[in-house]
Amino acid sequence: MKSMNSQAPEKVDQQTPSVGQPCTHNDSASHDLSIRVRDLNLWYGNEQALSNINIDLFQNNVTALIGPSGCGKSTFLRCLNRMNDLIPSVSITGLVEMDGRDVNAAKMDEVALRKRVGMVFQKPNPFPKSIYENVAYAPRMHDLVSRKPEEDELVEKALRDAGLWEEVKDKLQQPGTSLSGGQQQRLCIARAIAVQPDVILMDEPTSALDPISTATIEDLMDRLKSQFTIITVTHNMQQAARVSDYTAFFHLGEIIEYNDTKSIFSNPATQKAEDYITGRYG
Repeated sequence: MKSMNSQAPEKVDQQTPSVGQPCTHNDSASHDLSIRVRDLNLWYGNEQALSNINIDLFQNNVTALIGPSGCGKSTFLRCLNRMNDLIPSVSITGLVEMDGRDVNAAKMDEVALRKRVGMVFQKPNPFPKSIYENVAYAPRMHDLVSRKPEEDELVEKALRDAGLWEEVKDKLQQPGTSLSGGQQQRLCIARAIAVQPDVILMDEPTSALDPISTATIEDLMDRLKSQFTIITVTHNMQQAARVSDYTAFFHLGEIIEYNDTKSIFSNPATQKAEDYITGRYG
C-alpha cells in the first residue's frame, strides 16, 4: 500500500481466530496490514447499526463481508472511506486506521481518502460521459496525468486491467451508458482503479448482473487483488467461497466470526455462522 508516512507497512502475525480479531491462514504466514478497525460503533440517530467492530484487513487479499440483510455490512464498508459522512444523522466512535492515521480525524482530507479507497456500487453507475471520459476524468482532476499521451496510456491500462479494453477500444467516444450491464460495471471498476487506489470497496458488485457477467467480475477480482486490497459485500455464499481469502460474518451490527474463507466455510466456529452458511436462516 502506498504509505501516507515514512513507516514501512506493518506486519501482523496471525493468532488463534476469535471474534473480530485477525485470523489464521493455514500456512501461518504474516500479512501486511491495510486497514485496522478498533471498537467501531455507528448510530443512525438513536439507532445503533454497528457495535464494537474489531477487524484487521490485509493487503492484496479479497475479504468478503457476509450476513443477513440489514446486519451492517454495507454500513461498515462505507466507514472505510467516510461515505457515511454524507448522512446527517450518523455518528461514529472508534478507530479506522490506515498507515497509523485515523481516517475519521478532523484533519483527514476526505477527497484524498476516497482516492485511496475506491468504491464500486451494487448498480453500475457510469458517468453521463464517454467511455474514455469515465476513466480519464478523475485522474485528470487529481493531476495524475499532465499530457494527452499519458492520459491515453492511463485510460488504456485501466480498461485493460478491468478486462474491458478489447471490447471498447474502437468506441471510446461512445457513452458509457451504451454498454451492457456487465460492461458498465467493469467500466466503473476501471474508473475506480484509474486513480491508483490502495483499496477497492465493492458493495454487492454482481447482484444486478447475469451469470456470465458475474463470472467475469469474479475472475477480475481474483486478478486485481495482486494490485489492490479488495473488500466486498455479498449475499452469495458460493461467490464468497470462490473469490475471497477472508470472510467476516456480520449479524445484528456485530462481527460474529472472522477467519480465512476455507476455515469459515468448512468448519465455522459459531453456530450462527454455520446456520447462515448452510442456509438455515438469513
